[in-house]
Amino acid sequence: SYYPDKWIEPYNSRRIKCGLQMYKTLGITPRDKEKQVNQWASNYRAFDAPVMLLFFMDKHMNTGSYLDYGMFLQSIMLAAVEQGLATCPQASLADYSEIIKSTLDYPDSILLCGMSLGYEDKEALVNSYRTPRAEIDTFTRYFT
Repeated sequence: SYYPDKWIEPYNSRRIKCGLQMYKTLGITPRDKEKQVNQWASNYRAFDAPVMLLFFMDKHMNTGSYLDYGMFLQSIMLAAVEQGLATCPQASLADYSEIIKSTLDYPDSILLCGMSLGYEDKEALVNSYRTPRAEIDTFTRYFT
């Protein structure tokens, strides 16, 4: 499971704010359910990028491996930027992990995420959207 079973604050309101801001950027109103669904479905087309990477981990691994894998993913993303490419990690693909693992005949694994890879379309409206960020003092504690 990627997301919590129950969202708590401040994460729930941040998640909602993030989604509403993206839809507003794209001109999608809260009542336009069809456009919302179409935007969500673009996740599963890798946002029309030419390459979709899928990242799997052996199902016997544990918490430390998730941390290692996160650093691995960021290294790929940084290497892509160095080559003039853009990436978008996509946790939504894990929602259909059993279908993907079955299709690829890769049953003894955990599908962590996917990643779109390609050249950024700087004219695409969605690429003008930036997620809001919490102030560092709201989630950082300093010990001396």
